[in-house]
This record gives sequence, structure tokens and C-alpha cells, in this order.
Amino acid sequence: MDKLILGIESSCDETAAAVTLNGRTVLSSIINTQIDIHKKYGGVVPEIASRCHINAIDAVLDEALEAAGITLQDIDAIAVTCGPGLVGALLVGVSEAKALAYAAGKPLIGVHHIKGHIMANLIEHKELTPPFVCLVASGGHSHIVNVKDYTEFEILARTRDDAAGEAFDKISRVLGLGYPGGPLIDTLAAEGNENAAEFPRVTLSDGSLDFSFSGVKTAVINYLHNAEQKGEEINKADIAASFQAAVTDVLCDHTIAAAKKAGSEIITLAGGVAANSVLRSKMTKRAGAEGIKVLYPPPVLCTDNAAMIACCGYYQLLKDDFAPLTLNASPSLKL
Repeated sequence: MDKLILGIESSCDETAAAVTLNGRTVLSSIINTQIDIHKKYGGVVPEIASRCHINAIDAVLDEALEAAGITLQDIDAIAVTCGPGLVGALLVGVSEAKALAYAAGKPLIGVHHIKGHIMANLIEHKELTPPFVCLVASGGHSHIVNVKDYTEFEILARTRDDAAGEAFDKISRVLGLGYPGGPLIDTLAAEGNENAAEFPRVTLSDGSLDFSFSGVKTAVINYLHNAEQKGEEINKADIAASFQAAVTDVLCDHTIAAAKKAGSEIITLAGGVAANSVLRSKMTKRAGAEGIKVLYPPPVLCTDNAAMIACCGYYQLLKDDFAPLTLNASPSLKL
């Protein structure tokens, strides 16, 4: 029997709502972004993000239902991101979902944000089925996940400090490019020489496939400071390309090693950094040489959206994995 899921996402600076049919067919996906609001601050301001969610969420939900050509009563369940993320931002989405579920008498499903990102691949690639390995790289997360089943996930590696997207944002600020840093660095790096500067690719001594990006971030900052003190001219495109090469090398090497260790023939990419052009091409080439296929969503499904939350909610619905109306936001929710 067909199932319609209403998804709600508000974990950071996008207020989003979507309707999916049987998880993988998107009937509507509405995203209200706050990027222009936060640009002046060089990053997301949590209190401002929360207030913007409050102002936008009702209109976004109405638009999602209207675009799908349905009413709230047609929905089979309401899925909402309950963590991780900014607590105030999460609370707006969770509170709205609980109110709707109570008023309409619909089941409530709490969705883990990272699981949602992984599920974006299922929306784009209809033939994709578990098991597979997924690299989830964004401003807040850098995980390698073994997707054993639609609702069973195992973390194979994670960052020990900065997330990859966080490092992109910080280096973008240092270079004076602005926010968000990922697409700005990707664009500028295309004009530069990735071999102009040698920045560290960190491999942990304990044999773990975990990431560490604080070192490469510090190395870039020190490089720029030293050049400034010596009065040397800096080619920003070369620095951006060299930094991007260092980060994507590590992401590719560790993910491919994890996939081989797990015996996976498929690697998927997810999260905002998955939209990076160098990461996509490098991962495809290097994994392909190992006989591993690489899949990734379009950019609109890499950034935060509610379609991925509705997709994840569908598979939890099939397992009767519902949340009580006492569901709360969990900013540090574990996978």
C-alpha cells in the first residue's frame, strides 16, 4: 500500500518541508534558506536561525502540501529531524511536527539528521539498495557509515576534531571569500594549482580511519601568516586548490579503505561537501580503480532538505519505529 510521508527539517539554517511517496518519489520539496541572513556574520548564528525557523515554518509546510496536491489528512506519517543540530533550531521543527501529529492524529517519526543525508542517495538512485558504504561530509559531520540495511547503520570512522565542511568554512573566512565556504573554495580552486603548497594529509597513528582536519586548517593559516610577515604575494586560488586537494585526498583514501574493509562494492556521498566537484571526480576515479562504484545525489539533495527526512521516515514507518509525542530535540544525538 502506498505511503505518503511529510518530512520536516530545521536542524541548522534551512527550514524545509517535503512530501514523498513510498520514500523515494518526491512529490514536493520546499526549502527556505537563511544563507543571506547569516552571511554578514560569517556563519550561522543559532538564535537568529531559531527565530527565522519560527517565522518560516508554517508557510513552508503549507507550500509543501499544496505543491504535492494533498492535505494533512492524506499523510500517513510525519517525520522530523530530532537531532543532531542546533538545539533551538531543532526545537522549532520538532514542536511543529508534534503539534501536527497530535492535531491530525498521525504517527510521529523522529529522524536522525545523518541518516537522512544518507537516504538522499536512495531518492536519486532508484536502483540503490543496501548494503553500501557512505561518506557523510558536511559543516557539522564527517562520518564513514556502513549502511547494512535501510534502518541499520554502523559508523566505521568519524572526525576527531573539525568536520570537513567546517574546515572549508574556516579557510574561506581566512581567505576573505565569505560564507558558506565550500562552494566558494570549490569555484576559486578551479583557477588555482593544487600543487602550489603542500598541506598535511593526516593519518592517525592508531591505524584508525578517523579524520582530523584541524591540522590542515592550522597549516593553511600559518602559511598565510608567514607569507604576510615576509611580504610575499599570496595567490588565493592556489591556496584554495592546495587546501581542497589535501582535504579531498584524505576523504577519498579513508572512505575507499573503509569500503574495502567492509567488502562494499558501492560508495555513496552525502552532505554539503558531497557537492564538491573535486571530491566527486577524485572519489569516482580512485574508487573505480579498485572496482568500487561511486554514487552521489544532486547538489540540492546534498544540502539540508526535508525530502531526505521523509525518505528515512518511510523506512522507519515500515518497521513501526514511531516516536511518542514527548519527543524532544537532541542536539548531540548519536547515530
